Amino acid sequence: MLRAVLFDLDDTLVDQKSAAGEAVTAWAAEHGITDGDVSQRWARISEVHYARYQRREVTFAEQRWDRVREFLAIDVDNQQADEIFSGYHERYEAGWTTFDDTVPALRRARAAGLAVALLTNGDEGHQRLKLNKLGLADEIDVLIASSMLPAGKPDPRAFRCAVERINVDANQALMIGDSLENDVRGALSAGLDAVLLDRHNTHHDTHVTRVRSLHDLTFDQETPRSKN
Repeated sequence: MLRAVLFDLDDTLVDQKSAAGEAVTAWAAEHGITDGDVSQRWARISEVHYARYQRREVTFAEQRWDRVREFLAIDVDNQQADEIFSGYHERYEAGWTTFDDTVPALRRARAAGLAVALLTNGDEGHQRLKLNKLGLADEIDVLIASSMLPAGKPDPRAFRCAVERINVDANQALMIGDSLENDVRGALSAGLDAVLLDRHNTHHDTHVTRVRSLHDLTFDQETPRSKN
């Protein structure tokens, strides 16, 4: 029987990609960078350094500083890097928005009698700020960030610790997220059920349970499923 639903946060409930792309474009222009690859290059650099943070090779702050140094190709100390990063982050934070299917999905899950948790590969303080600013804190039961865990997704330990925190067995929990590797394959390897949120239809040939929108999901304590 299904007892809990775990949602990813960024690009599942919150449009992080759009916020980051718009923020870095304006921020980079201030530093004389205006080529057409700005957003994609920032995303690639961010992914590399954020993965280092998830492996506990650097701190959350350090991965930010290293992103600045690599993207702008500058040699600055940590305080300078932090000051420079703030120009990006202020714009990024101002651009946070939820998807139109976010709150309805969270409320449907709760109405079905399920515990609703967020399992995010992020810093607890940063993600809690995001929830509070977007009015999502009251729509969930618990936030579980990777900074609180021995490892981030897709490491099975992240999912095992998460279900322990909400006091359910792995086979009683469903993970929903936009990352095939981090959310879906990671959850399945830990014994949870999983649904891939594929908003842009980029995984149409993948043999996992998949939906294009959270509107497509119903929540049943016996069988979580797509409406389609």
